[in-house]
Amino acid sequence: MVNVGIIGYGYWGPNLVRNFYAANDCCVKAVADARPERLQQLEKFFPSIRGVKDAREIIYDPDIDAVVIATPVSTHFTLGRKALAEGKHVLLEKPMTSSVEEAELLINLAEQKGVLLMVDHTFLYTGAVKKMRQLVDSQELGNIKYIDSTRINLGLFQSDINVLWDLAPHDISILNYIVDERPYSVNATGITHTNNNIENIAYLTVNYASGFIAHFNCSWTSPVKVRMMLIGGDQKMILYNDLEITEKIKVYDTGYSYSTDEEKKRVLVDYRTGDIHVPKLETTEALLGMANDFISCIQNKREPISSYHLGLDVVRILEASNKSIKNCGREVVLTNSSVPFTDRVVEVLI
Repeated sequence: MVNVGIIGYGYWGPNLVRNFYAANDCCVKAVADARPERLQQLEKFFPSIRGVKDAREIIYDPDIDAVVIATPVSTHFTLGRKALAEGKHVLLEKPMTSSVEEAELLINLAEQKGVLLMVDHTFLYTGAVKKMRQLVDSQELGNIKYIDSTRINLGLFQSDINVLWDLAPHDISILNYIVDERPYSVNATGITHTNNNIENIAYLTVNYASGFIAHFNCSWTSPVKVRMMLIGGDQKMILYNDLEITEKIKVYDTGYSYSTDEEKKRVLVDYRTGDIHVPKLETTEALLGMANDFISCIQNKREPISSYHLGLDVVRILEASNKSIKNCGREVVLTNSSVPFTDRVVEVLI
């Protein structure tokens, strides 16, 4: 049995408590939140779980094996470092940290202490994303050419991070989970309509050396809620609509081929439209799958699906997007990236 303490009982905390309470071989011992009304809510639904006001009561409790941190991203590093230093296994809400430097420091500390460090990218545990990974790995789509994602809604405006840091981690984690190639660079543009220098609408493009490209549209100011992703291969294409109840994924047997007419100096394109297939998906709750993965990886000393490697890659892209936005969308080359497939002159922004 793994004894767990959860820090933060605000927006996402209740969902974490509910699922860790139901997870295999797990006992939720305590939940920390500084707001008395939140602890009263905890006691109402989970009277057996001890509520505390100070996160230190969880971090320094010798009976607690693992700490789940569901607080604002600006606090992840400080809380995570203290918990890891005490030899606790740590699960961080997304995004992992506020910077690449912070993420790398936590990773080094976790390795020194021999404990598990994991990030809650819940979508990786959904039946839809698992199916998309399976279709890509089996080459059912052919060679993947692009991912185009839209994640927009009205609110919730954040006071400490922009819309990319709030919404894009979901889709960037899916991108990194599905595509094995490491990105080369990013371009990002955005705007704030609240005069606080925090972008509420933003567009992020992730470039790859092979010519694969990924694009993300994020907004807190849309009149409608959209959660949609297109994955285009040269054989088939996927439409993923997370708001659909029963048909979240549709596989289109659609594609195109082209040839070059040298005499007329133009590209000739042939289009192909076939059937639409709706695959059956797993229906288990993703967050419970994530909680079970965390507990199982602690017990069996193995790497989780949502590992700190993936969490670090997400932060690396987000950090580069900040540099690009502040420099009017200029291309930012990522560290340890491959040489691009075309000759381009790009500027590395430090």
